Amino acid sequence: MTSPIITVFGGAHIDRRGRIFGVTIPGASNPGAWFEEAGGGGFNAARNLARLALDVRMVGPRGGDAVGETVAAAALAAGVDDRPFIFLDRRTPSYTAIIENDGNLVIALADMELYNLFSPRRLRQRAVRETIAESNLILMDANLPSETLTALAEKGKEEGKTVAAIAISPAKVVRLMPGFAHLDFLFMNEAEARALTGKEVEDAAEWPGLLREKGLMGGVITRGGRPVIAYDKSETVAVVPPKLDALGDVTGAGDALASG
Repeated sequence: MTSPIITVFGGAHIDRRGRIFGVTIPGASNPGAWFEEAGGGGFNAARNLARLALDVRMVGPRGGDAVGETVAAAALAAGVDDRPFIFLDRRTPSYTAIIENDGNLVIALADMELYNLFSPRRLRQRAVRETIAESNLILMDANLPSETLTALAEKGKEEGKTVAAIAISPAKVVRLMPGFAHLDFLFMNEAEARALTGKEVEDAAEWPGLLREKGLMGGVITRGGRPVIAYDKSETVAVVPPKLDALGDVTGAGDALASG
């Protein structure tokens, strides 16, 4: 049987994570350890999809530097068909996070300016058009510019593809709103749902109705260790995640859930 082809458009960069060993002391030097690896919303999802033995392509902008080569090597090792746009005179984006001893995020800095160069005209290039035509599903992340995400969602729907997206952050998820009519589902957390709706809710069952009002007909809302809410045009379900004895690291957790 031929494996479905999934093409991922979005972030493929370097993740740098500092893990604090003890209690976090703001404004002071904290003992800890430093880790570096290839990451990015799109790349994390693509790598996990490849682990599920699917045919996965990865499309996104990248710099012509050593970090870009690290990402390319990681894609090759993961079995992802890497198809980047390389800007030789630019720096590959990066995400730098400080993680508390319990695995929760203290603060992060996202250096993502290169992604703004992925304009809608890139989608008109023959290689990209052929990749979209060959795909069964398009997955994109909100690291890309709003106009590009909208054009990609429109193109995917025009060709009868399933189109999904990863929210990335409260600041970036709003970039997806102009393309909601062409989006089958969006993976987000509650902070990102609040950014889309402008609402605070006491009952998580309210999220699907509020998001449908914004034009999003399908989605998944994660809530940490609380039940995940998933919905489509007519139904809503809640899924209780398994309890964990200890939290390792939240970085990439939402991307992993999306790929699953």
